[in-house]
Amino acid sequence: MVEAVVGANWGDEGKGKITDTLAEKADYIVRFQGGANAGHTIVNQYGKFALHTLPSGCFYQHTTSVIGNGVALNIPVLCKEVQTLIERGVPAPKLAVSDRAQIVMSYHILLDACEEERLGGRSFGSTKSGIAPFYSDKFAKIGFQVSELFDEETLQEKAQRVCELKNALLVHLYHKEPLKPEDILEELHTYRDMIAPYVCDTSTMLQKAIDEGKTVLLEGQLGTLKDPDHGIYPMVTSSSTLAGYGAVGAGIPPYEIKKVIVVCKAYSSAVGAGEFVSEIFGEEADELRRRGGDGGEYGATTGRPRRMGWFDCVASRYGCRLQGATDVAFTVLDVLGYLDEIPVCVGYDVDGEITTDFPTTAKLAKAKPVYEVLPGWKCDIRGIKKYEELPENCRNYIEFVEKHIGFPITMVSNGPGRDDIIYR
Repeated sequence: MVEAVVGANWGDEGKGKITDTLAEKADYIVRFQGGANAGHTIVNQYGKFALHTLPSGCFYQHTTSVIGNGVALNIPVLCKEVQTLIERGVPAPKLAVSDRAQIVMSYHILLDACEEERLGGRSFGSTKSGIAPFYSDKFAKIGFQVSELFDEETLQEKAQRVCELKNALLVHLYHKEPLKPEDILEELHTYRDMIAPYVCDTSTMLQKAIDEGKTVLLEGQLGTLKDPDHGIYPMVTSSSTLAGYGAVGAGIPPYEIKKVIVVCKAYSSAVGAGEFVSEIFGEEADELRRRGGDGGEYGATTGRPRRMGWFDCVASRYGCRLQGATDVAFTVLDVLGYLDEIPVCVGYDVDGEITTDFPTTAKLAKAKPVYEVLPGWKCDIRGIKKYEELPENCRNYIEFVEKHIGFPITMVSNGPGRDDIIYR
């Protein structure tokens, strides 16, 4: 059986924790898109970790961690991550890397930084991990696929060709030093030696696992609103963040995905630029940020303070619909226990018209939130294991959100640990 864990909103919804929890009963956990530009924070018996490439289920010895063909593979980051886990007492993860995955090169990271610098105040808020230049090269068919690392003739010819193209940009647009083919080749040879032990045909491996009745967990990065087609374009990522892409990025048939667990925060947060209708500011935002997550709302990759907001039913219903939610996991609910009243965004006012449909970016920029205010529960709910034992106002909040998003909330997270989950 194949299950996907994906985000409803801007990312940072708590997917890492949900994947880590569900991985206990999984055999394979697959990262199917994105790169080391966003992180998943995990808290377990080994400590607190920020993972950037490894799937969040890598802490269990019975699981195989798979880097799918859809991933932007930064080989040094992946290898360092594996090493860090081992150094911190975690058993070495069983790792399989798709021979069809493509490689993030040092010049992708360089070009990313150069372009952000050139754009200045008009930048896209990139994490400068090389993601946009990487995916540009992939679709321009000038990227390096892992399988090509083992074909010396191809490497030499492509290194030459890539330098000709990239140097036109580096020298004439960004006024930087040109790349040398011999440096590119050396980088590729280093990557080949680092990744060789893990490379295999992961698509065939996963199909065999599915045929044998094993459980495969697909782990998405970011959320619906960062999808290049359906998100807040152009302030989006460069790979599809949707469960539908999970089949493509893992190399399995779409009909094999039987369950889509969409992760939603009990309030909203976002890292980076882009439209965010229910955003709050000042002391109100600072207080929520301080209390949020485990140790505060700061990006797992960049450490940037996250932008904060109240729960957005419009964005979340849209996010769940496009993901094809069969289940919703509602996270960080415990954080809201300090509030007397909790606003919830139930609609958008666009030029005087109220809508509950999520619009395109130009209309989104004009949208003002329409709030309903619910009473808070004013107590700590960590440690509660049964839904019926939650305070009445807390249950009312969950049920109010569930009614407005139109998808069943079947998991409620009330703390950072993997056992802090209430199943409904």
